[in-house]
Amino acid sequence: MLETEFINEMRAKGWPVSTWSNAPGDRYAVHTHGYKKILCCLQGSIVFHTDQGDLALKAGDRMELEAGTVHSATVGKDGTRCAEAHVQA
Repeated sequence: MLETEFINEMRAKGWPVSTWSNAPGDRYAVHTHGYKKILCCLQGSIVFHTDQGDLALKAGDRMELEAGTVHSATVGKDGTRCAEAHVQA
């Protein structure tokens, strides 16, 4: 239900949505995006690391990263599944 609600909400605003998952302990290297990212953690957990500090997400949590925000991420011990919308500037 959470996934369907998030996807429907984002698509109603005209924003493309994708879903992805990762295994426990997977890491994303430092990077940026040319779009604003609105992310919903659907299952498991993930921690996003930014210059402003760490943001830990568990199932049901949302976050927004403005375009150009430098970040990396570490997946929690149970893996993660997320949905994200891409909002062009």
